[in-house]
Amino acid sequence: MNTRDEADTPERPASCRALFLAFTALALQGFGGVLAVVQRELVERRRWLTPAQFLEDWAVAQVMPGPNVVNLSMMIGGRHFGWRGALAALAGMLCAPLVVLLVLAALFAQVADHPLAQGALRGMGAVSAGLILATGAKLMAALAHNPMGRTACAALAVAAWVSVGLLRWPLIVVLPALGAVGWGWAWWRLRPGQESAA
Repeated sequence: MNTRDEADTPERPASCRALFLAFTALALQGFGGVLAVVQRELVERRRWLTPAQFLEDWAVAQVMPGPNVVNLSMMIGGRHFGWRGALAALAGMLCAPLVVLLVLAALFAQVADHPLAQGALRGMGAVSAGLILATGAKLMAALAHNPMGRTACAALAVAAWVSVGLLRWPLIVVLPALGAVGWGWAWWRLRPGQESAA
């Protein structure tokens, strides 16, 4: 049991500077399929989050306004160094990519209508979708410890895909509805005495 506790204990960033540099490097890698890069960097490489913590924090970051990875960076920075850590992580996420984006936008404007540029964008979209699917499959193991259970999590994921992907319902309706269902099911499963009954 101690071995598992040690393995599940995340490491702490060394400083606000380390946060800034880590999130700058992360932001410069995150073209399109950012989820795969974030999971690999924060969970596997730097070990700042366990897989279960990553799933929980990513879920919170998704329901907050703004880009998911920016929200996650501020959560991690704030957790370890308060407001200074949140600002350092935010600066790391935004400064270098802003410069790169401005340069690329100026260059891309000159070739945006070319068929090769359009084909490259479609290809990058397919790669991004593949990275997200692969990361989702990799994180499935962390659902073993989720109080909702894998079946309920899979059902919610399928319901979200059908609602948004096939039926084209607006995300602003689907997210609160499925979130309420998931919250209710988790509350039901976590009631006192429920574990002993299960």
